[in-house]
Amino acid sequence: MRASLFITCYNDTLFPETGRAVVTLLERLGVAVEFRPAQTCCGQMHANTGFRGEAFSLAKKFVRLYADAEAVIIPSSSCAAMIRDQYPALMEELGNEELRGEFSALLPRLYELSEFVVDVLGVEDVGAYFPHRVTYHASCHGLRALALGDRPFRLLKNVEGLELAPLENLDRCCGFGGTFSVKNAEVSSAMMTAKLQDVQATGAEFCTALDNSCLMHLGGAMHREFAAMRTVHLAQILASTREHPAEVM
Repeated sequence: MRASLFITCYNDTLFPETGRAVVTLLERLGVAVEFRPAQTCCGQMHANTGFRGEAFSLAKKFVRLYADAEAVIIPSSSCAAMIRDQYPALMEELGNEELRGEFSALLPRLYELSEFVVDVLGVEDVGAYFPHRVTYHASCHGLRALALGDRPFRLLKNVEGLELAPLENLDRCCGFGGTFSVKNAEVSSAMMTAKLQDVQATGAEFCTALDNSCLMHLGGAMHREFAAMRTVHLAQILASTREHPAEVM
């Protein structure tokens, strides 16, 4: 099977190790991975801050770029949710029926990473090795918009050496929310304080998630409190093996 990696601008700019991990993982599972250099942003921050025209332009670019892709893998539940949930409304709002038809044809081939591995490849044990105590943070988009359910847990439970620590109040937001954390900094900080208490109570060495945006927010709070815990994207855990351990700082 051949798949296109939509790395997202956030990962490409700040967390390139996640993209490398996705490629390593998928190739180990027999997937031929391609990367289309013309890709840019999904348009989420534009749409969420009222720049609908700019968001539409990015949506159009995305749909046309991946029109012939066998599958598109997105290692970010927030970007995947943006594409699934907001693109149809953008296209209806701006009256482009042709593009909406093209998007409808592409939609069944768009996958968040854990969806693709579990649902399409039918794999729950990816041959990973990560000998650490880990807790999982369910991002709001993955939990509510994509309804990923227990897919990430099924993957983590099959990682050799990994001890999965349950997280209380799993459905509680970390407070990032993209531009929400900028516009509502005090509320965002209060939400982070509550989330961090639950995360630290697990006694885990690592906190993982499907969104590096959430992990950056959590990691920043950990750094400010001199916490020993670190953050790592799920893809990096799944890509890690005895021979080639994960890139973690």
